Amino acid sequence: MAREGGGLFAGFRVLGLFSSHVPHVLRYHGRHREFYLATAVGRSIHTYNVKKLGIVAVSNALPQDITCLAADHMLIFASYDNILHAFARNKEVVHTYEGHKARIHLLQPFGDHVISVDVDNVLIVWNIQSEEEYLHMDFDNATFAVSALLHPSTYLNKVLLASEQGSLQLWNISSNKLLYSFPGWRSAVTTLEQAPAVDVVAIGLVSGHIIVHNIKFDETLMKFQQDWGPITAISFRTDGHPVMAAGSPIGHIALWDLEEKKLMCQMQDAHSTAIAGMSFVPGEPLLITNGADNAIRVWIFDGPGGMGRVLRSRMGHSAPPTKIRYHGQNGQQILSAGQDGTLQSFSTVHEKFNKSLGRGSINKKKSKKKGLRLDTMALPPITVFASEVAHQSDWDSIVACHQGYITCTTWNYQKTCIGTHKLKPEEFSKHKPIDIYATAVDITSCGNFAVIGLSTGQVDMYNMQSGIHRGCFGKERAHKGAIRGVVVDGLNQLIITAGSEALIKFWKFKTKELVYTTELSSSPSGILLHRDSNILGVAFDDFSISALDIETRKIVRTFSGHHGQINDMTFSPDGRWLITSSMDCTIKTWDLPSGCLIDCFLVDSAAVSLTMSPTGDFLASTHVDDLGIYLWSNRSLYSLVSLRPLPSDYEPSMVTRPSTCPVQDVDVVDEETCAETIEYVSAEQLEKQLVTLSLLPESRWKNLLSLDVIKKKNKPREPPKVPKSAPFFIPTVPGLIPRYVAPAEENETQSKVVNLGVLVQKSDFYIHLEDALSTNEYTAPLNLLKSLGPSNTEIELRGLAPESGGSVGVMLSFLRMIGMMLNKKYNFELAQAYLALFLKLHLKILSSEPNLLEEISRLSVQLEEIWINLQTLFNQSLCVLTYTKSALL
Repeated sequence: MAREGGGLFAGFRVLGLFSSHVPHVLRYHGRHREFYLATAVGRSIHTYNVKKLGIVAVSNALPQDITCLAADHMLIFASYDNILHAFARNKEVVHTYEGHKARIHLLQPFGDHVISVDVDNVLIVWNIQSEEEYLHMDFDNATFAVSALLHPSTYLNKVLLASEQGSLQLWNISSNKLLYSFPGWRSAVTTLEQAPAVDVVAIGLVSGHIIVHNIKFDETLMKFQQDWGPITAISFRTDGHPVMAAGSPIGHIALWDLEEKKLMCQMQDAHSTAIAGMSFVPGEPLLITNGADNAIRVWIFDGPGGMGRVLRSRMGHSAPPTKIRYHGQNGQQILSAGQDGTLQSFSTVHEKFNKSLGRGSINKKKSKKKGLRLDTMALPPITVFASEVAHQSDWDSIVACHQGYITCTTWNYQKTCIGTHKLKPEEFSKHKPIDIYATAVDITSCGNFAVIGLSTGQVDMYNMQSGIHRGCFGKERAHKGAIRGVVVDGLNQLIITAGSEALIKFWKFKTKELVYTTELSSSPSGILLHRDSNILGVAFDDFSISALDIETRKIVRTFSGHHGQINDMTFSPDGRWLITSSMDCTIKTWDLPSGCLIDCFLVDSAAVSLTMSPTGDFLASTHVDDLGIYLWSNRSLYSLVSLRPLPSDYEPSMVTRPSTCPVQDVDVVDEETCAETIEYVSAEQLEKQLVTLSLLPESRWKNLLSLDVIKKKNKPREPPKVPKSAPFFIPTVPGLIPRYVAPAEENETQSKVVNLGVLVQKSDFYIHLEDALSTNEYTAPLNLLKSLGPSNTEIELRGLAPESGGSVGVMLSFLRMIGMMLNKKYNFELAQAYLALFLKLHLKILSSEPNLLEEISRLSVQLEEIWINLQTLFNQSLCVLTYTKSALL
């Protein structure tokens, strides 16, 4: 997903979304011989295999959220508002049906047709392939408002309609005739379900009654009642046990024995919200349920008493997350605390690694006995938490603050449960204060200590292993106002606290003494420390952000630009970027070295919490009134992204949040992007007085003196032998005994020694050196020599000697080229390597030619001057480095 201006982050995928209030559909794939489960999640359809409950497909997104779902053996039908779509291969839309004027709320596949009913009581039968209306029926809302729809088994061309008035009607769709009317039971019908027996239908009523009725003889066979409100879903077990399951609006499931006509057992708190959909897998003791609590559960009935247990589940938060943080250094787990009171871990790799740490409770045993709804021991939602992987296998590794609650809880990531300790000051151990609560928390990098700040300004330290109070900061309290943030540095030397009275205080970790106090321009709303760089990010109530260096204890950067409360901030792993989110629905990236805004984008809902992966590949965000955790890929890791400062009048563009399916990032290259991302080409030499090296790899010049050794090592031990080719017909000597003709011996009289004098010709390098004697321009031969490999370079230099077809004049020209390179001080290492190889090859000729000796002596003086200058600079730099190292240590 590319954005205008080369955005730094692109939408990738969303985690933690599995179900909605729309009932699921169960399908059987004949070729795969496997059952598949389809659920509506927002604007997309998720398809899971029942065997492992692993996601196998995510459909393309519709313009709006899906409100109704149905399926046959080939297609999945989904509707939003008044438009119906048909999906093929669980992916793309192949048919669209438009004709309703109101929202569609009922769907029923019907052979080659599909039936849809809207809230205005209009029923339309569509031809699936031609997308045309086959039948259009209007019902009167006052007398027959359609509330449920069913095609009874073996009833050809017939459909059973139920109403809010309680009556039922059996219609023949082919002839458009009303066949029979059922008077009903004086209560609105909520659901219809076909029983395993032909002619038998289960009818769920608003009153909580379930009627098992024979529609052929209009006879009620059984009648059951639930006390939990209207019936939301019904399903029949088909593996040999006569059991009917019924769902309720409060999340309970009742199992009814149809032989003994009585309640068999209850599955309470199967979901925390209403049971949206429920279906037994045909021929198996498996029940699949889903609800608006963002959970899918597969129950297996393999124990005594007919009670089911959870076999597999996929669940996210049932209320929006409030705080997310990456756990560990591999960037594969995200801890998330939600308004539903749970703490969960979501995997960025695969959903099977997700795990729920449960719900906070004062007394875990009492909470289990009372159940989910009657639990008075449940703790409020988590507002802030901190985690550390060190010692997480030995004791609790997560500490959390709860909304309006003074006690902080510890959690065990390995055991996926709430921990053993409840951390609160000793003076409040016997009574619970009214207006005092924990506001900030941090855990040391070693995982041994937790530091907790309270709304009274008190800051306490606890041992994570034993839960023992290890002291407090300040004489009575650390700050006069409420604690807005508390952090510990990476070496357990300093604890930094921020108070609402616009002060940041630095404390010694061991002695708990106050070291330094920094006054701020405004009251801080939160702080965040990047332990590797010792940079503290401070968000203020006036919507500005500052970066404070805890070594110098001074503010080094200040940023302004948000127009709403700053909700959260996070650092990039290298500490270069500070990413912030605000209630103005923007997510901004600030570059700390340059002090500029380098990226900004708008989302349709404000980001509540942000966290950056320790590996730097993803940014995760949660949003207002949204259950998902959204991943944004860091495009700077895999494409060319402009990191230039944004102008002051920059208007961010709206970015759509990603869906469950990973988005393929496509780079859109436009004129604006190309203008911004012009690649910088470095000059060949910055200054004439600077010694400059070439850009050639070391393999092109470092081994020039060792080429003979390399060739000797690579020389084969014996030449390859060519096998003699046998003739197709082997000749024989005529006679009684067949004998083969002996091969004739080849007379090699021609000499294999090649006369090199015939083949000698001038190379391009040789010609350029000859021309340079008169023009004194050595750029062309130097560029040609730089383009050659080590072996070709040696051949060219070897060919400069008179015995190889060269001349003394060309050798003199080569030495002048080396002198030119040393004068201009560029390609410095090449000049050394070429000169060393030249001396090695032609030492005898150089000693006998006075012109060459004179040029060599001039080069020697020149080289000595350059090296003395370089050595002086090296010694100065080493001296400064040694002093700096000794002074700091």
